[in-house]
Amino acid sequence: MIYGDDTTLARTGSRTTCVERTNLTSRHMNGRLVRKTLGFSKRVEMLAAACAWEDVIYNFARPVKTLRCEINIQGKRWLQASPAMAAGLTDHIWSIRELLMLVPLPTNSI
Repeated sequence: MIYGDDTTLARTGSRTTCVERTNLTSRHMNGRLVRKTLGFSKRVEMLAAACAWEDVIYNFARPVKTLRCEINIQGKRWLQASPAMAAGLTDHIWSIRELLMLVPLPTNSI
C-alpha cells in the first residue's frame, strides 16, 4: 500500500536512494557488513570500531568525484576533494599515515 500524494512520494524516494547508496558504499568499504561472509564481528565493540574507521577513511582520506572542483591551473584540470574538505573541516585529503599518527584529544567522559 502507498500513502500520501505525489510530492510526499517524490521526497521519500530520493531519501531512500541516498540511504541505499550510503549502505552500498559502507558494504564495499567494510567487509564486516557484507552479507554471507566469514569476516563478521563476534563483538559489537569491534563492529563499532570497524564502522568508525570506515567513516573516517571515507570522509578524510578518499576523494569523491562529485565533490571535485574545476581549476585549470598548470595543466591540472581538477582539484580533488573529500567530504571533510567540502564541509570545511580540513584543507587537504589525508593519507592513511596521517590518520594513524593522529593523537586524539582526551575527553571528559568519566
